[in-house]
Amino acid sequence: MFYLLNLPLPWMLGALFATMVASVAGAPVLGPTRLRPAIVAIIGVLLGSRFTPGVVEQAGEALVTLAILVVYLGAVTLVVVPFYRFVGRQDWTTAYFAGMPGGLSEMIEMGEARGANVPAIVLAHSLRIVVTIALMAFLFRVVLDHDVGGSVAAAGPPIGVLDAILLAASALLGAILGIKLRLPAPTFLGPLILSAAAHLSGLTESAPPSLLVIAAQVVLGTILGCRFLGIAPVMLWKAGLLSLGSTVLTLALAVVAGLAMRAGAGVDLEQALLALAPGGLTEMGLMALAIQADVAFVALHHVVRILIVIVLAPVFSRLLPGRT
Repeated sequence: MFYLLNLPLPWMLGALFATMVASVAGAPVLGPTRLRPAIVAIIGVLLGSRFTPGVVEQAGEALVTLAILVVYLGAVTLVVVPFYRFVGRQDWTTAYFAGMPGGLSEMIEMGEARGANVPAIVLAHSLRIVVTIALMAFLFRVVLDHDVGGSVAAAGPPIGVLDAILLAASALLGAILGIKLRLPAPTFLGPLILSAAAHLSGLTESAPPSLLVIAAQVVLGTILGCRFLGIAPVMLWKAGLLSLGSTVLTLALAVVAGLAMRAGAGVDLEQALLALAPGGLTEMGLMALAIQADVAFVALHHVVRILIVIVLAPVFSRLLPGRT
């Protein structure tokens, strides 16, 4: 339906919307969570195929934009955490891990260890991703008139036997290495890194076939939508308003940081927004692919964001006031 209506990111957002409504309505649905590692591995290989030799030439530019990213993350923390504390009326620990711009699983694990309200953190980060995807899709499709419809951009020439072997090996071995090395989002980052290495070295120029990528987006959207299973509509409504407010605040800061990236490194504002938006690494990468943005640039900044938050969040959590 989303595809026929020419809505943005239809394969992912259509599945997400349908399963979210079904989950909140109490329908007997269950997300195929066991498929998630394979699905994100496919998307990782796809995004890795956008790492061309020209990416290396952007190293100097990245130093400037990554410095801006660090300042931006500090500003987001100082604005969004108090928002959850005072507007959302959450205790400081819960507000901290709900407002930190990190990954869902990492923030849940850290928050639970500190005695935070875990369901509130799950809702905050799940809805943050959903709201960000929706707002960014609206921005690029309706406001900026980009094509973020149902087509999947071709990423290279037809796949030969050797190409298929290399891409499959990137997915499988990358996922295994990602887990062994304890990377954040291991089954996504591992395949992305190996795929990027294969494409940067010129071993292949191909990418996973469009039909496979579409199927991966449908499954990913389904998994995201089923996260809301068992959540009361009233609770979802309140958490949704909080998430909308926090996401708008974060995106406003992202615009400021994006303008700084454009002034300091000549980065296109739309590309900078995708690199800074508080959505998931996988989802923002797909959106970058849809509007023909520099996927490598977007992925790099999201990876660094996740790593910074994982390293620094536990350190600064020690400065939090007691539970009130």
